[in-house]
Amino acid sequence: MTMPTPIKLPPKPRIGLYAVGLRAYWDQFPGLRERLIEYTAFIEKRLSEWGEVYHYGLVDTAEEGRKAGEWLNSRNVDLVFCHAATYSTSSTVLPVHQACKSPVVFLNLQPTDRIDYERTTTGEWLAHCGACPVPEFANAFNRAGIPYRVVNGLLGLDYTPSISLTNEITNDRSEAIRAWREIEEWARASGVPRALRQSRIGFLGNTYSGMLDMYSDFTMIQAQTGVHVEVLEMCDLDRLLQTVTPADMAAKREETLSMFEISGDSPSDPIARKPTEEQMEWSCKVAAAQEKLVREYDLDGLSYYYHGAPGGQYERLQSGFIVGHSLLTARGIPCSGEGDLKTAIAMKICDILGTGGSFSEIVATDYVDGTILLGHDGPFHLKIAEGKPILRGMGLYHGKQGTGVSVEAKVKTGPITTLNVTQTGDGRLKLIVSEAESTDGPIMRIGNTQTPVKFKVHPDEYLTRWFDEAPTHHCAMSIGHNASLFRKVGDLMGLPTVVL
Repeated sequence: MTMPTPIKLPPKPRIGLYAVGLRAYWDQFPGLRERLIEYTAFIEKRLSEWGEVYHYGLVDTAEEGRKAGEWLNSRNVDLVFCHAATYSTSSTVLPVHQACKSPVVFLNLQPTDRIDYERTTTGEWLAHCGACPVPEFANAFNRAGIPYRVVNGLLGLDYTPSISLTNEITNDRSEAIRAWREIEEWARASGVPRALRQSRIGFLGNTYSGMLDMYSDFTMIQAQTGVHVEVLEMCDLDRLLQTVTPADMAAKREETLSMFEISGDSPSDPIARKPTEEQMEWSCKVAAAQEKLVREYDLDGLSYYYHGAPGGQYERLQSGFIVGHSLLTARGIPCSGEGDLKTAIAMKICDILGTGGSFSEIVATDYVDGTILLGHDGPFHLKIAEGKPILRGMGLYHGKQGTGVSVEAKVKTGPITTLNVTQTGDGRLKLIVSEAESTDGPIMRIGNTQTPVKFKVHPDEYLTRWFDEAPTHHCAMSIGHNASLFRKVGDLMGLPTVVL
């Protein structure tokens, strides 16, 4: 299954980096300064895998710290890594972050797993004492009211510098692997707040009537996430539908056939049948209009719902939504049904991080297999499908008006993580995160997305814990175990995050 080119790509994180030391050391210990600069250059190279790196260099006085803070400010960085390369006074570091308000992560990355006790000199020791100043930094930052994070471990070099008196090849040690996994997560997570601040999420129609958990204040959403909500009307989409050409429909038909398998009649459900030619043509025409809508309003995501008057044009228009919204989701424009704006944001977070993010809710519990079936009547994130998703014609949309084409699919077997964005009684957003495994268990053939998911505890215990957190009833399903990554996103966004 060849995926089409994304309509939009999220911006790369802008990552600040500098190293610290004590200026008095440089004349006392020849070669130490250059050695530490080499270590930080290695860190810069690794960080460049995950974003644009702005490396200030070595900060070794309070005056230099003030300059570094202003320099990082001018680069508009999303996150700053401070490499604790050797001992440095906290007065050198604090001015950096009094000037630059971007979040900071201290890197305590020792170059060797063990110093050579018999041969080590004072200068050699100073190249390996990065942990020494970190408690001083922590104390000063705490008293200054500046949040900080710390990554501890090994530097992970694959060679030993010529000046070294010990072995510095540590790239295969677990302490280096774990440290760099944390650093990667911080780097990737740092791109989420910027991407959300630059995002325009369309709100088409309204929220499904009576789903009180999903209602939200657009101003509150923008205040806490930076997302701009573009309110759209069905007549906007209908206007663009009139501009769809036969060539547009043919291109969308080709895209649809490349992404989906066309089903026969369901062997079990009389309302789930092979899509008719008329249903396919209409879905492709609406999908072409949906893409035009995304392009005209420069959207990065979409939350939608509209039932329409029985037999009216808008009822017919919304009946063709699911195919096009699934195609858009696969191309970097996550679409959430039923007007669930908070889950659109959860899906967008997953999409920014490259982990998928498929629209889901509880379908049923399988007490024999010990799984919970998660899914919805669409849309679906095609990039994380197990096999080729199926299109079924629906004689009716349960709980909604109209008929049309729906997606039957499951998420890839293996590790998954659900991300729920909910709203608390005081109006604050909260992230709820759960890691689990998707299984190859059976699903119903009713034209809905469904994935059997096995959590780490009994289904009833998991549901009890989840319900206790007062979630929105939808969530985004991502591939991989991403709890640590999502927790960092919550930290950088200033949102409380619960990992079940």
